[in-house]
Amino acid sequence: MNFRFVTVCIIALLFVAGAVSAAVSSAESSAELQSAGALYSKSVDLANDGKYTEALQAADQALALNVTSLVPVIQANRAGILTVVGRYDEALTAADAALASDGNLTTTHSIAWYNKGDALRHLGRAAEAKAAFAQAQALDPTLTPPKDFVVAVTPVPTTAKSPLPWIVPAGALALVFIVGCGYYRSKR
Repeated sequence: MNFRFVTVCIIALLFVAGAVSAAVSSAESSAELQSAGALYSKSVDLANDGKYTEALQAADQALALNVTSLVPVIQANRAGILTVVGRYDEALTAADAALASDGNLTTTHSIAWYNKGDALRHLGRAAEAKAAFAQAQALDPTLTPPKDFVVAVTPVPTTAKSPLPWIVPAGALALVFIVGCGYYRSKR
């Protein structure tokens, strides 16, 4: 998944919808919002460069500023990074935090559902992962499950039946017995 593309889409959606300006409370100063936004962008850039530990540090610093309007976006991004580094339980917590946010955050929620599905997939929880990927795809049809994701189907045990009627194997055994007895008698 391209984190930069997702980030640009999320930020553009938030600005177009006016969600950022409406959600910013009087307690959140413009400087805090800019700092949290800058740290979030830094986190995305670092993740795109494969520097996941540094990306998580930047995301955590952005969260520490407690800018409530950016928390869901940051948490959705963190869920993806945490999944990449193998911290699946923490990724689930971050995705759930993003999903718990109210508002018209379709893009943020779709990314959070996708990252949750990916974490669940890595934990071997295929049915839950499939449901999470379905939620993500319902919100954003471009988010399809990974190509290597296959829900394991447990085969139903069946009794094996011979394609031959019972008389054929019985006849083969009788023939072996007769030939064997004939061979044994000729040696005496």
